[in-house]
Amino acid sequence: MTTTTPSGVNFDSTILAAATYDNRHGHLQLDFRDGSRYVYRGVAPDLFRELLCAPSKGSFFNRYIRGRFPYAKTRCEN
Repeated sequence: MTTTTPSGVNFDSTILAAATYDNRHGHLQLDFRDGSRYVYRGVAPDLFRELLCAPSKGSFFNRYIRGRFPYAKTRCEN
């Protein structure tokens, strides 16, 4: 199940906890279940919508996002 909150979208995923998309800058922020947060730059709005619709958020991330966009780690809460 995917739920929308004012700060983004929460995921029922074993890998991803939540996502927030900045349409103006093309930044996709992903929060992972391990507490880490990454911001991916240059992500098209269509790709974000496809992530939201994907049956497996983790598989979609691994196939279409990981290693394909510049990113920065912004937080780690281990």
